[in-house]
Amino acid sequence: MKFPHRRQFLHLAAGAAALPAFPRIATAQTYPTRPVRLVAGFAPAGGTDITARLIGHWLSERLGQPFVVENRPGGGGSIATRAVVNSPADGYTLLVASHANAINATLYENLTYNFVRDTTPVAGVVRVPLVIVINPSVPVRTLVEFISFAKANPGRVSMGSAGIGSGSHLAGELFKMMANVSIVHVPYRSAGPALTDLMGGQVQVVFSGTLEAIEYIKAGRLRALAVTTGTRSDALPGLPVVADFVPGYEASGWYGIVAPKNTPVEITDKLNGEINTALGDSALKARLADLGGTAFIGSAADFGKLIADDTEKWGKVIRAANIKAE
Repeated sequence: MKFPHRRQFLHLAAGAAALPAFPRIATAQTYPTRPVRLVAGFAPAGGTDITARLIGHWLSERLGQPFVVENRPGGGGSIATRAVVNSPADGYTLLVASHANAINATLYENLTYNFVRDTTPVAGVVRVPLVIVINPSVPVRTLVEFISFAKANPGRVSMGSAGIGSGSHLAGELFKMMANVSIVHVPYRSAGPALTDLMGGQVQVVFSGTLEAIEYIKAGRLRALAVTTGTRSDALPGLPVVADFVPGYEASGWYGIVAPKNTPVEITDKLNGEINTALGDSALKARLADLGGTAFIGSAADFGKLIADDTEKWGKVIRAANIKAE
């Protein structure tokens, strides 16, 4: 199957008119019989939106109905999540979920839903490493040297992030705990400004998504030290993993599809099968690799376990570091 290039799918229609709710539940044999909404909790061009458009394109062609991306940014993804949780459990409103949902479960104290309880995992789509990047003026070239440098300069090394409670923030907090270093957190409104200030020398380190940082790394404007996943990244094959030097450390972003609780298993099984087929397609795998990601092929139960494990993991980090939502 031929996929649009990134520039093309970023310009696909992002909005959809409200779709009527039908009382009957579609069967797996006939589903879908009308357009399906893929609700994304962040603005266009980010990882959630890109994932939505890639998988939506595949599902539209395979299942014969439009899978329309609807961006509902705000509240770190909680606005979109609330909308999906409160939608009919008929397979026609789906959420493009991410690691932000696992983080939000503890970060926000007044959510009107419980993400694990009120959603049904459908399928994972992609896992994305973070990469530790520093300003080239920092006098280190390896992660071991950076840890030594931070220990020799407690409280004098600044870490930029995409905001309080963001994946980049929590990955950094987990690193601080496990490497026993004192680094000052400087939150930004998004990843872009954090990387801009990193290149300008206002901060010294950022735990960045590969999507945002890879071109700066290739251009020599940032120095990459390690990736945060358990295995090396195909996009940055020369980099070690943090766990080589900080045993047990792992942090990664992920994106996948969930449905409202009680969505018929016949529908979620059908979607899981189609998404897994998509992830085995060489063209889609190449697109994901371009973004520094790895296809996450597995059952709905596999994806549900990842969600539950990350919710517990990041909850512990948030409580230990006493992180409060802005």
